[in-house]
Amino acid sequence: MQIAQQILFILLTAAAVWVFAKKARFISRNINLGRDEDLKDNPGARWRNMALMALGQKRMFDKPFVALLHFAVYAGFIIINVEILEIILDGIFGTHRMFASYLGSGYTFVINFFEVLAFLVLAACVIFLLRRNVAKVHRLTQKELNGWPKTDANLILTFEIVLMSLFLLMNAADRNLQVRGAEHYGNVGQFWISGLIAPLFQNLSTGILVAIERMAWWLHIAGIFVFLNYLPYSKHLHIILAFPNTYFARLSPQGKMVNMPEIQKEVLYAMNPSTVPAEAATEEHKKFGAKDVQDLSWKNLLDAYTCTECGRCTEACPANQTGKILSPRKIMMDTHDRIEEVGVQLDTTKAVAEGKTLLHDYITTEELWACTSCQACVQVCPVLISPLSIINQLKRYLALEESNQPGEWNGMYSNIENNFAPWKFSPDERANWAVEMNEKEG
Repeated sequence: MQIAQQILFILLTAAAVWVFAKKARFISRNINLGRDEDLKDNPGARWRNMALMALGQKRMFDKPFVALLHFAVYAGFIIINVEILEIILDGIFGTHRMFASYLGSGYTFVINFFEVLAFLVLAACVIFLLRRNVAKVHRLTQKELNGWPKTDANLILTFEIVLMSLFLLMNAADRNLQVRGAEHYGNVGQFWISGLIAPLFQNLSTGILVAIERMAWWLHIAGIFVFLNYLPYSKHLHIILAFPNTYFARLSPQGKMVNMPEIQKEVLYAMNPSTVPAEAATEEHKKFGAKDVQDLSWKNLLDAYTCTECGRCTEACPANQTGKILSPRKIMMDTHDRIEEVGVQLDTTKAVAEGKTLLHDYITTEELWACTSCQACVQVCPVLISPLSIINQLKRYLALEESNQPGEWNGMYSNIENNFAPWKFSPDERANWAVEMNEKEG
């Protein structure tokens, strides 16, 4: 019987790892569909970003209460799952609490530390559920979260509550079996949290206690494997991707715009026609901006997969605050949905279907032109995502490839092209407005 359980456990573990690896390869391939972007400079600053933003969650603490709850869930869940290593080894070798013999009295402290964290995770998830569904915090109830995004958030919170409850239930039954001196259940000391509920089971028979402990053990590890394979389909993938995303965040000043070399070259040619090379007339036209996800950079696509859908960007967006349709969170969610769609098409037909693109089919011109490039969304993102980078590239495509921009901009464009400035004055006459002032001063 024991050998059969070990074989079953090994097969379950292998299946969970294989399924996760398959989806991870799918996501990695999708991200690499984006254009190249060199983000490997200054590794010291990048490690610091990752430590402060991904691990320390620095930007979350502008809302201290929520930040503490989130930190409890994030750190607690990650640390508690160190315990998975012991569960996996116990499952493979048919042992029980393998690490107890190596850590001695320190083992009880570690388990109690895990129990306190488990309780904090459980309590925080309950509060988050109430915030979403009872208090209905505005940024967590906006229309782009209707349907699956709302269900996803509630599902993952409920799942974490169940996993933490199973962990404490397993320890409570285990503690009763330890006190009774049941076979395989060595006494490792009192448990702080599960010890409070252990008396509820003390009148049960040893057989029932073993059944409860084993059931909780199996459901807990099976739940962890389910959670692992659910992550890639959920916004909670940021639990993993927050680390590479913050490491590869752009280190240039936040307000710095990235120029297009092709446009700079054209401007230089216009200013000094003698520098135009002979082969310029035969050069192939290069696409300006981005129309679909393949035109964005790999970092833009990593941003989309990392988005936590927390809504801080939309909450800070002045365009959204004044009733305009723009929502930076929706921009990231749309980009994520589109790259997933493209990935499925590549897997099934080996090509991207014609006729549907990120621009127009997912993100409208009205949304894009509402953006003022104020950087508010970039400033508040807890995992250093830049919705503005995607917005600007889509706007560039609209303006430079489709000539699709607000009508009042056309005059400015014409003046820049003809007069090298937004004003309708030739370069020779541009400073005439100052002549009268100079005469007065003279």
